[in-house]
Amino acid sequence: MSDITISGVAPGRIEHPTSTAEVAEVMRAAAAAGESVVPTGAGTKLSWGNPPTSADILLDLSALDRVSEHASGDLIATAGAGTPLARLKEHVAAADQRLALDETVPGATVGGALATNTSGPLRMLAGTMRDLLIGVTMVRADGVVAKAGGKVVKNVAGYDVGKLLVGSYGTLAVVTEATFRLHPVPQTRRWVSVAARDSAHAAELTQAVLHSQTVPSALEVDATAGGVRVDVLVEGRPEGVAGRTAVLTELLPGAETSEEPPVGWGRYPWDDTADTHLGIKVTFRLSGLADVIRAAGDLGLRGSAGVGVAYVAVPADRDITELQATLARLRETTGRHGGSAVVLDAPGEIKRQLDLWGPVPALDLMRRVKDEFDPDHRLSPGRFVGGI
Repeated sequence: MSDITISGVAPGRIEHPTSTAEVAEVMRAAAAAGESVVPTGAGTKLSWGNPPTSADILLDLSALDRVSEHASGDLIATAGAGTPLARLKEHVAAADQRLALDETVPGATVGGALATNTSGPLRMLAGTMRDLLIGVTMVRADGVVAKAGGKVVKNVAGYDVGKLLVGSYGTLAVVTEATFRLHPVPQTRRWVSVAARDSAHAAELTQAVLHSQTVPSALEVDATAGGVRVDVLVEGRPEGVAGRTAVLTELLPGAETSEEPPVGWGRYPWDDTADTHLGIKVTFRLSGLADVIRAAGDLGLRGSAGVGVAYVAVPADRDITELQATLARLRETTGRHGGSAVVLDAPGEIKRQLDLWGPVPALDLMRRVKDEFDPDHRLSPGRFVGGI
């Protein structure tokens, strides 16, 4: 018997389909038996979200791991849900192309990144999974195979269905294959990094970059107890990158440049597991950056100063009252700046004592969508916001 659990909930059994047809067969049988199903890929984010209310079947999609199409002339690629992001990136890189989606969790798969809507520094350049996804093949809760979107960038038929699936934590359908738009690999990359005096200075520096003509691909902030660092990525042709780097070094006195990314670039500021930390995602308007850094305090944060998305790691050994107070402080601050604070990952016993998601204005609409896609609430039941 496997020792795999989903936030402490042990699945009744594990199924290992090797194709969309086999996924459909498992889902039809589960529907007939009234069994709950939790999809997973490499399991790197299986501990994210609420513990499921039941998990009769853990649907392991790791065998759906091939790049089935790469139309380099059209800048698109199609891959199975179990395909590691790293492998997809390596495949398209052979044609000097890239999927501009950071692998924020080592070993993450296409399906897992889609289900949790992970993104990193390049979100400033290319957006998130919702922006890069142009088509999906999915299996509904009743076992029916369906497709949404297409295989050309301009085809928008059914595209909103794909957007609904992104970030739904496997609660609406089982995605078995996804098609993405790609970008050319830039000829040159250069990072410009500078230490800020404090949170207010970091906010000033980021605004200076945003209002410049340097067109950064990413603009990150890394705040720790030891200080705050602002990191800028510029990409493109060598002469253009050289010119923009020169402008940035004038804008950011004391800045250093490098052809290698700074330490921690594109990674969350916590360990890969939830054993020792709570991983909190904070969003905010760009004008609220200094306030959010101050609210994080000695915990620090890491993320995109360019789009208002960052992450805070909180040691899990702190008293639950202190954890609740920290979360409340982050929610109050981000809320004032049009954002939110969501607990992505935490030890199971702590999750049960926290509201992981916080206020969600569109919750009633999300519940109606769940009822349409999965009327019996058998797909990843309870894992998503509001117990969806």
